[in-house]
Amino acid sequence: MRKAFTITVEDHSGAARTGRIRTPHGAIETPAFAPVASQGTVKALLHDRVKKLGADLILVNAYHLYLRPGLETIAECGGIHEFISWRGPILSDSGGFQIYSLTPLVKVTQEGVQFSSHLDGTKIFLRPEDVVDIQRSLGTDIMMVLDYFLPFPSTKTRMKDAVKMTTLWARRSKERFLEQPSRQQLWGISQGSVFWELRRQSIEDLLAIGFDGYALGGLGIGEPKVELMATLERADSIIPRDKPRYLMGMGYIEDILEAVDRGIDLFDCVLPTRNARNGTLFSSRGRLVIKNQKYARDRRPIEEGCACYTCRHFSRAYLRHLYEREEISSAVLNTIHNLHFYLDIFRKIRQSIALKSYREFKRQLLNQLKESEP
Repeated sequence: MRKAFTITVEDHSGAARTGRIRTPHGAIETPAFAPVASQGTVKALLHDRVKKLGADLILVNAYHLYLRPGLETIAECGGIHEFISWRGPILSDSGGFQIYSLTPLVKVTQEGVQFSSHLDGTKIFLRPEDVVDIQRSLGTDIMMVLDYFLPFPSTKTRMKDAVKMTTLWARRSKERFLEQPSRQQLWGISQGSVFWELRRQSIEDLLAIGFDGYALGGLGIGEPKVELMATLERADSIIPRDKPRYLMGMGYIEDILEAVDRGIDLFDCVLPTRNARNGTLFSSRGRLVIKNQKYARDRRPIEEGCACYTCRHFSRAYLRHLYEREEISSAVLNTIHNLHFYLDIFRKIRQSIALKSYREFKRQLLNQLKESEP
């Protein structure tokens, strides 16, 4: 049997590497960025455009799809790939983040999580086994275990309890996963914030259980950058090299570049798409807030030399006009550019690693990103 993940190139000046994750719906070239499609769609874009922009993988949210349209509807429509007409790999988030984001509506016990639906208040109790069953029913390629996510800052005592709960749930998730042979992958999620002894314990617990990949959860939400990077470096030293690493929810390019240098293979975040809808556009020379008056007669594209559809056809002045008028096409064109910007950077990351020049690429891009709004 072929390994699900293989390393293709390593840049030994750091821990950056390129690789390939194999799934039943195609390969994911890493380092990779997964656009977020929580409800089965990347907001403002058709799947064909997302694929043409260079995305190998999209992320859906098992919790949201479980509530609407529901598992029966998706199953009757042939599973998640057929239902949303996305033929490539799909990763499903377990809903662990919703324990945090929906905190007033959530009660956590060792047995599982009780949600009061944010839609109508209906009480829903989900065990880690149920979350595996939900994702198996969806038919996603990469399933994530249910984890206990706590925000930063949390006390060490609370975080210790969260790590214990996360390990317990991970073990039960793996046991349920093994009950039915599957081509789907199951990945574990470590917790522990930047308390290294807790993070290490969480990772070691997951390694003892055994998963197809290992995610670092609960990071990128306000902890000091020095401690974040130290955590990634230490995690790189204990997670086996032949397993993919996933830094969940990390979206700032500056942080992504540093994380790749510390051995991270996979990223996801709503940042490029949400910012696009809110009128913030990314470029290698800084960010543009398109509503600003100074762009009212600016005939330049968002970024000179950008090959995306938006930059090849439209000016900053026109994009500002669309945003000010709240036109639907504003979200579409802005999202095309921001996702192109992100996915093109990941293409360049992979290329620079292959050329053994990643550190120089990172240095140059970080210097450019420090410039003021263009």
